[in-house]
Amino acid sequence: MRVGAFVLAAQFPGQGAGEALHRAVRTAEVAEEAGLDSVWLAEHHFVPYGVCPSAVTLAALLLGRTRRLRVGTAVSVLPNTHPVALGEQAALLHLTSGGRFTLGVGRGGPWVDLEVFGGGLAAYERDFPEALDLLLRWLGGTRVGADGERYGFREVAVVPRPSETLDEGGAGPEVVLACTSPASVRSAAERGLPMLLGMHCGDEDKAAMVALWRETALAAGHDAELVATAGHVSAGVCQLADRTEDARETLRKSMPDWLRTGLDAHVTVDGRHRAMRDPVAYTELLCALHPVGTPRLAADRLAATAERTGISRFALLTEGSGDLAATEENVRRLAGEVLPRLG
Repeated sequence: MRVGAFVLAAQFPGQGAGEALHRAVRTAEVAEEAGLDSVWLAEHHFVPYGVCPSAVTLAALLLGRTRRLRVGTAVSVLPNTHPVALGEQAALLHLTSGGRFTLGVGRGGPWVDLEVFGGGLAAYERDFPEALDLLLRWLGGTRVGADGERYGFREVAVVPRPSETLDEGGAGPEVVLACTSPASVRSAAERGLPMLLGMHCGDEDKAAMVALWRETALAAGHDAELVATAGHVSAGVCQLADRTEDARETLRKSMPDWLRTGLDAHVTVDGRHRAMRDPVAYTELLCALHPVGTPRLAADRLAATAERTGISRFALLTEGSGDLAATEENVRRLAGEVLPRLG
């Protein structure tokens, strides 16, 4: 089982963006010191829900600050950038980090980002498959051109080539796809991409998505071994304390106000109504679904999720208290008191 920290760089009420970003960097540094497998970096624009606007940029910083830790984006929002530009950045991080970078991509939402960055609704509603396929061709090719509805350019050399390692035997960076619907699950499966499944989903929903992924991947002709070892990632929340009620109370005190201000700040690009989750009820849901409680409870819950879903990689939000010192302690307890119980 591979357990990492999911880093939102959440800006809690009363905090500045710099404080949130410093906590994000420290989370990664402590994760490496303590022995976690990875960190996964979220990307958001114009909202205090998360104040990292470029997951690949923060990944570059953290790859330079660490030596063992795997760093992934969760996710880079593909409609907001050109697939080739993102592919070049991913190749750069993959090669210079010794293969420690994972590129997580997703469709994002119908937010005002699409207006600001020029993608428009078409980039979100129609063109994502074309952008994803262009990105994958870039990461796996030596020369790439495009002649699609959205992207068209003459063939150019892929420089740096992601698969170019010192022994010439390596592969390009791992790519995972954020999946929130049956359509996105099928899209990942058809391309043989592992899924990143959100923290709002319970084990039953995630197990159903994994089953659909396997069925679709096999029907698409992917090798049975690839299907069996896909390496899906389950996002969740982890808050540890000596008593389960204390861990839950920590999140009840901090998360609702952050969720309320962070989620309410989202603005749709076309004025469509988007119903946001009730922050108190959502906090309770996250406490019920994920390893929030004693180290023993957390280990049991992670093991149960792995058994029910077949997923053995986890990205766990550890900054739910909103406090730097508490986050560092939470990361250390996750590595030192939960991981040993998982064998």
